[in-house]
Amino acid sequence: MPITTNHARRRLRLAMIGGGQGAFIGAVHRMAARLDDRFELVAGVFSSERQRNRVSAAELGIEEERCYADFSALLKEEAVREDGAEVIAIVTPNHLHFPAALASLQAGFHVVCEKPMTLNVEEAEQLAQAAAQSARHFVLAHNYAGYPLVQHARALVQSGALGTLRHVQVEYIQEWLSETPEADNRQAAWRLDPTQAGAAGCLGDIGVHAFQLAQFMSGQRVDAVSAELITAVPGRLLDDNVQALLRFDGGARGMLWASQTAAGFENALSIRIIGEKASLQWAQESPNELWLKPLNGPSQRLTRRDDWLGAAVGRGVRLPGGHPEGYIEAFANLYQALADGEATGKYPNWLPGIEDGMAGMRFIAAAISSSQRAGAWTALYPPGASHE
Repeated sequence: MPITTNHARRRLRLAMIGGGQGAFIGAVHRMAARLDDRFELVAGVFSSERQRNRVSAAELGIEEERCYADFSALLKEEAVREDGAEVIAIVTPNHLHFPAALASLQAGFHVVCEKPMTLNVEEAEQLAQAAAQSARHFVLAHNYAGYPLVQHARALVQSGALGTLRHVQVEYIQEWLSETPEADNRQAAWRLDPTQAGAAGCLGDIGVHAFQLAQFMSGQRVDAVSAELITAVPGRLLDDNVQALLRFDGGARGMLWASQTAAGFENALSIRIIGEKASLQWAQESPNELWLKPLNGPSQRLTRRDDWLGAAVGRGVRLPGGHPEGYIEAFANLYQALADGEATGKYPNWLPGIEDGMAGMRFIAAAISSSQRAGAWTALYPPGASHE
């Protein structure tokens, strides 16, 4: 596959694995990739079902010859085309993330992969080795890190505005699996199937988002967890509710709650970072405001404005203050950052990647182990392990 040396603004050629008819997150990735006109979808394998794959490709305007039967064929053919794909977006059920990402990196493609990164820590370690040996970049789709005010909150913590951190409380709660889903609900079916989702249900689907956000905003690493995983709806094989206590390496203590059986809540991701001098509060359902709450002082409502957020954070703001931006724009910031990095060779340090995926898999493994032992405190890392 030819490597482009011209750093002028251009569209990167994107191929997609998964994301065909009826898939939610595939459409989100396509919208995000198009938003800044930095990517062009040129190829894909959109479904393991032959007819669905072909119809999906036709609907997306993909040439018939570039609608492939499987990802092995896609990587082989696209790697040798002059106009071949340069970036692979992996938007499949969890069990395909590792083999597709590993093969894509080894074939010389940039990768954007949905979370959780793999099914277990061992796969994550193998993928990390492949990424280190590759000349390409790996992006993990923790899109909430793309919100400008999340990045501004992170910068405030790093600046010392909160003082020493004491508490981190994060929750991500939804209602959509509060009842047994209909048999034809494809989105629910694979998430409740251990052969496709892995050992974690709610924990792997949205719990890792809450975990990554807590680490991202606080700047501290979770070193140990005491967790309880339950199935609120009887008969399920995977968890649909997770509650956990967290110990951070910087001394903060935290709580995490993730649930897909919380009646009345649509997509309620929220976080509070509490320090000795002030606290921060942000919620994804109102993402254009961040609350700064000083000790013994009035609370301040900070809004998303590119004229005061600073150049690095303001890069991800597309509209003037007062014009709402949200989920798609935050997702698009991941693609924008990847395109910027490919053009300049310098990738933003906030862009989620292999390290976030490794940490997420360690968190899942530790939380499951803890729950199996009645909430016993469980370390995420071996003694003396580095942050890498």
